[in-house]
Amino acid sequence: MHDVPTRDAAMAGRWYPRSTSDLTNEIDRYLRAARTTRLTTVTAIIAPHAGLMYSGPVAAYAYQELEDRDFDLAVLVGPAHAGGFDGVALWPRGQFASPLGGALIDAEAADRIAEYAPAVRTLEGAHLREHSLEMQLPFLKRVAPDATILPLLMGWQTRETADALTAALVAAVSGRRAVLIASTDLSHYEDAGRAAELDAVVIHHVERFDSEGLQEALSRNPHHACGGGPAVAVMRAAWALGARDSIVHRYADSGDVSGDKSSVVGYLAAALGLK
Repeated sequence: MHDVPTRDAAMAGRWYPRSTSDLTNEIDRYLRAARTTRLTTVTAIIAPHAGLMYSGPVAAYAYQELEDRDFDLAVLVGPAHAGGFDGVALWPRGQFASPLGGALIDAEAADRIAEYAPAVRTLEGAHLREHSLEMQLPFLKRVAPDATILPLLMGWQTRETADALTAALVAAVSGRRAVLIASTDLSHYEDAGRAAELDAVVIHHVERFDSEGLQEALSRNPHHACGGGPAVAVMRAAWALGARDSIVHRYADSGDVSGDKSSVVGYLAAALGLK
C-alpha cells in the first residue's frame, strides 16, 4: 500500500515467529486448545501480551471468544512500557504491519476519539517499539482478519486518564460493530506463590465486573498489573455499552512454560459481555 503510514512489526522474529506459516500454525494450535464456554455476546476481552510461547496459550482463551463474531473494529488499549507521558497515545492513520497481513487503522474511529477526548492525542513515537498492542495482532488477524483497529496506549495510568479514556471509548465505538481489547500482564518477577496472591486481587475484581474495586486496588499497589489502567477503562466502557457479565477463562504464569517458578509474570484471559 503506497504511502500508507506503517508501524513495523517490531517484535516479529523475537517475541513470535516472523514466518507466516509458523505463526499461523502456533496461533491455531493455541486456539484449538482453548475451546471453552463462551458468552452469548462479547463486548470486550482482556488478554496478556508477553512473548507468544509464554502468554499465547492464555491469550487464546480470550480470543476464542471472538471467533465467528460480527464485528469489524477492534479497539486495542494497552500500557506504554518504554516511557511515561500524559494522556493516551493514538496512531491515527495507516496500518500496523504483521506477518499475517497489515491491520488497517480505522480512520473514522480515530477521528472521533481524538475529537471527543483531548486526553487522546497523536503520538506515533510511543507506538514504534511498544509490544503491548503488537502482541494482540497475531490472534486478531486469525479470528477477524478484516477488522480495522484503533490503537491506543495509556501513558501515566492515573484515575483521571482512565476516566477520560472510558468516555472516549464509548464515544468512539457508538453505533459501530466493535470489540474492546485490554492488553495487560499481571504481576512481574515475583515467585509464583506471591504472584498468585497479587494476581488473585485482579482476578477477583474482573470476575465480579468491579472496575472501581480494581481501580482502588491499583491505586494502592500498581504492581498488580502493568496494564491495569487500560483494563479499568475497558471494563467501564464495556459496562456503559451494555455488558453485564464477566468470565475469567484462564490464569497462568510464565513458570508454567519456563519451569522457573522463582520469578514469574502472571497472565489472565477474560471476556465481558452477556451470558
